[in-house]
Amino acid sequence: MTSDDKGPHATGENGDAQNSDPLASVISAEVERNDPLSQAVEPMREDVRFLGGILGDTVREQAGEEAFDLVESARQTAFAVRRSEVDRSATFDVLSGISPQHAIDVIRAFSLFALLANIAEDLHAERRRAFHIARGEPPRDGDLARTWEKIEDSGDSEAGWAVLRRTARVVPVITAHPTETRRRSVFHITRHITELMRERDRLDSGSAERAEIELDIRRQVLLLWDTAIIRSQRPRIEDEILTGLQYHEATLIDVIPRLNREIADRLDTERAVVRPGSWIGGDRDGNPYVTGEVVGFATSRAAAVIQNYYDEQLEQLENELSLSGRLVEVSGELIALADDLVSRGDDEAARRDVPYRRAVRSVRRKLAARSAAHSIAGARVPVDHMGRAIGSDSDPAYERPEDMQADLQVIADSLDAVGAGIVADARLSTLQWALRTFGFHLQALDMRQNSETHEEVLAELFAVAGVTDDYASLDEAERVEVLLRELSYDRPLLGARAELSERCEKELGVLRAAARAVDAFGEGVIPHYIVSMCQSVSDLLEPAILLKEVGLLRGAPDAPRSEVRLIPLLETIEDLAAGADILRDYLAHEPMRRLVASQGNLQEIMLGYSDSNKDGGYLAANWSLYQGELELVALGEELGVDLRFFHGRGGSVGRGGGNSYEAILSQPPGAVRGALRITEQGEVLSAKYSEPGRARRNLEALVAATIESSVLNVEGLGDGAEAAYDVMADLSRRGRDAYGSLVHEDPGFIEYFTTSTPLSEIGELNIGSRPTSRKQTNTVDDLRAIPWVLSWSQSRVMLPGWFGMGTALSDWLDDGGPGSAPGDRSARLAQLRRLYATWPFFRTTLSNMAQVMAKADMGLAGQYASLVADESTRSRVFSRILSEFELTRDVLLEITEQSSLLDDNPTLARSVRNRFPYLEPLNVLQVELLRRFRAGDDDPLIRTGIQLTMNGLATALRNSG
Repeated sequence: MTSDDKGPHATGENGDAQNSDPLASVISAEVERNDPLSQAVEPMREDVRFLGGILGDTVREQAGEEAFDLVESARQTAFAVRRSEVDRSATFDVLSGISPQHAIDVIRAFSLFALLANIAEDLHAERRRAFHIARGEPPRDGDLARTWEKIEDSGDSEAGWAVLRRTARVVPVITAHPTETRRRSVFHITRHITELMRERDRLDSGSAERAEIELDIRRQVLLLWDTAIIRSQRPRIEDEILTGLQYHEATLIDVIPRLNREIADRLDTERAVVRPGSWIGGDRDGNPYVTGEVVGFATSRAAAVIQNYYDEQLEQLENELSLSGRLVEVSGELIALADDLVSRGDDEAARRDVPYRRAVRSVRRKLAARSAAHSIAGARVPVDHMGRAIGSDSDPAYERPEDMQADLQVIADSLDAVGAGIVADARLSTLQWALRTFGFHLQALDMRQNSETHEEVLAELFAVAGVTDDYASLDEAERVEVLLRELSYDRPLLGARAELSERCEKELGVLRAAARAVDAFGEGVIPHYIVSMCQSVSDLLEPAILLKEVGLLRGAPDAPRSEVRLIPLLETIEDLAAGADILRDYLAHEPMRRLVASQGNLQEIMLGYSDSNKDGGYLAANWSLYQGELELVALGEELGVDLRFFHGRGGSVGRGGGNSYEAILSQPPGAVRGALRITEQGEVLSAKYSEPGRARRNLEALVAATIESSVLNVEGLGDGAEAAYDVMADLSRRGRDAYGSLVHEDPGFIEYFTTSTPLSEIGELNIGSRPTSRKQTNTVDDLRAIPWVLSWSQSRVMLPGWFGMGTALSDWLDDGGPGSAPGDRSARLAQLRRLYATWPFFRTTLSNMAQVMAKADMGLAGQYASLVADESTRSRVFSRILSEFELTRDVLLEITEQSSLLDDNPTLARSVRNRFPYLEPLNVLQVELLRRFRAGDDDPLIRTGIQLTMNGLATALRNSG
C-alpha cells in the first residue's frame, strides 16, 4: 500500500511505482496532509515507509496473500474511520468473522509495526537533536548546559554549587513491574535494527554498503516475525533480574560514568552523582517467589556484569599503555605496582620494558582474585593477548573498590608525571569514574516488604524467644515499648537451633542473604529497606529488629548503626496525610534519632503514586503527594534532619508517569535539595534506556531538573502560595468525591470494570512474576495498581489519569471555594489560567492529564462496554465515564486556552495522529477475541491472540502501565 486511499500498486508521491508497503505509506500521507513541518519530518516518513514496506513483504511471504489482504483491508478501514468516512462498526465488520490464525497474523503485523514505528520516531528525535546542535542553537530545558546557564544567571551560583557538592545524588531505580511484555530476544533484535537503521542513515542512497545494510534489516525483520513476541510461560524472577541487567550492559555502564565525570567537573567534586538502583530480586512485597537464593542471584549477577566490564576495559587499557620504560621516566609507585605480582606464564623479560602494561596486569589479577574469592557466577576469566588465563590462586584480592581505585590512581599519576595526562584522561579516567559509580556491586538493590509481614514474623520470633506470647494483640504504645527494649539489647533473639515456620525462615533467609551480599560486595549493595503500608512507628521499628537479627544493624544499644536506611513507603492518601506525624514520632525516640544521625543525618521517605491514585483519583493523589511533601519538608527543617524523597512513579500518568523533567520541577519548595530517587519501569525502561543517546538524554534531564529544583526558585507562586494551596485543596476534595462516587460507591462498578476490560486475562499474560491481585478482586483496594492501570489503558478509557478532574474544575468555576477569586466565573477562570501559567505543579498536572486523555478513545471504550452483560450497569457506568471525559476535556481546553489536547506537545500530537489508526485493529480484535473467549471458545489461539493484542497496544501506547 502506498497511501491510505489508494490500491496496493498505486503510484507514489514521487511518480515512481512503489512496492506494497502496508502499515507504512499512510504515515507519509497523513503527515503531509496535517503537519505544517512536513519537510522536517521527511526522514522519519522515509524510515517508516522503508520499515513498513519490509514488514509488509514479510507478512505476505510468511503468512500468505490472504493474511496480507486482511491486514491491508483492516488498515484502510481504520483510516476511513479516523477520517469519519465510515462508521466505527466498519472495522468490526471487516474483522468479526476472522479465523483465530488469521487474527493472530493481523495482530502480529500491527504490533510489529508499532515496534518499528517506535524505532523510526526515536531515530528521528536523534536526528532532530543533532540538527539543532549543528545549527548552534542554544541548549534546551532538560540539557545540563541550559541548567548551568540558569544557575549562573540566578546570581546565586556559589551558594548553589556548595549545596550541590554536598547533597547531589540522582538514582533511577529499575523495578520489576513490567507492562513491557517483550522478551529479551525481541529487545536485542530491535536494538540491532536500530543500529542498522542508524548506519543506513549515514550511507549514500544506492551505494553497495547501504544495500547490504538494508538486506540485513530485512533479515532482522524476518527474525522478528518468526520470534515469539510474548513468553509462553510466566517469567521467573531470575528472568526479570537478567532483563533489568540488560539495560546496564546495553547503555548504563557506558553512559553514567561519563555523565558523572562531566557533572563533577562542573561542581568541582569527585562524588558520583548518578547511581543506579534496582528492586528486582529484593522487592518481596506480595511476591512469594523472592527468596534468599534470589537475593544471592541478583547481587552476584550484577557483580559479575560490572566485574566483566572492568576486566574488558583493563584488558584494552593494557594493550593501549605501551609506553616504554626506556623512553619515559616511571614513578617508583608505578614500578612497585608493576612488580607487585609475578605473572605465571608471562615472558617477564619481554614485558620488562612496558611497566604500565605490567601495572594494569597486576590490577586485573587482583580483580580476578576477588571474583574467585567470592565465587561470582558469570564473571569472566581474564586472559592475556594469547588467550591464556592470567593470575594465580595465591594472588591477593581487592577487598574494597577504594583499593582498586588507589592502584588506578597510581597509574594515572605516573602518566601525568611523564606528560601523558591526555592518555590518562581517556579510558583510564572513565574506568575510575565507573568504579566510583558502580563499586563492586553495580547497583543498589532495595529490600521491600509489607508491614503486615513484619508483624507476623516478629510475633513468631518474640514468642519463640520468650519476649511476648502475643505481640499481635498489643496496642501501638505497647508494641513500641517492646521493640525499643529489644533494640537496646545487643544480642540476637534466636539460638542456633530455633525451630521456625516456613514463612519465618524464608523472611530471615532473605535478610541473611542480604547480609552476605554486603559482606561480599560492600555496603552499597543493600542500602535501603522499604516498609510498604507504613502507618505507624512500630511499622518502622519492626524491620529494625529483623536487621539486627542478621547483623545489618549493630553497635552499642545507645548508638545503633547500620548502612541500611529504614524507609517508610506512604502509599494511600491517608498515609500521605499522616506521614509527617509518623516520622516525628519515630525520630522522637533517641535510638532512632541516633541511627539517622549515623547515616549522615539523612532520612529517606518513599512516596507511592499508584495506590494513592487508585484510592482517591488523579487530582486528589497528586495534591496529597504535594501537600504531604510540604509537611515533611517543614518537619525536616524543624528537626534539623535532611530528607530525601523516593518517588515511586510508574510509566502511566495514572501511576505518576509523564515527563520526568517537568515532574521534578513541579515538586514543592525544599522537596528535592539536590537528591532524588525515582522508579523506572514498564515500557518506560525500553523507551528511555535501550539506546545510549536516549539513556544519556533522559539521565541528563533527571539531573538537570534535580539541580534546578534544588538551587532555583521554580515554584513561581511567591506570596500567592497559600491562596493557590487553598484552591488545590478544594479542587482535590471535589475530585476525590467525584471519583469515589463511581469507583467506590457505584454498586455495579466492579462488575463493569472486570468485564469491560481484559483484567482477568492480564493475569494470564506472562509479564511478571508477581501476582496481579493481593487476593480475590471484590473491591478496587484488592487490586494491584499495575493491572488496574493497564486494564483501563487496554480498553482506551485511561480512567486513572483523568476521572473526577472535570467535575472538580467545573464545579469550582461555577461556585468557587476557599482561595478562589471573588466575582463571577470569569474571574475564577482567570485565576486558574494564572496558576496554569505560573505554577509548575498545576501546569504539569493538567499537561499530563491532556496527554493521557489524548490517548483515550471513547468510541473504542464503548465497544469494550458492550462486553458488560447487564445492560443497566453497562449504560449507567459508561454514560458517567463518557460525560466526565467530555466535561474534563472541555474545561481543560478552556483553562489552557488551547484548541486541542496536545497543542503544547506537537511531537506527541503527530505521534498520536499517525499511529492511532494502527491501534484500531488491535482494539477491535481484542474485543472480538474477548467475546469469543468468555463465551467458552477454548481454542488456544484465542487466548494467544488476546495476549498478543495486549502486547501490541502496550508497545504502541508506550506508557500504558
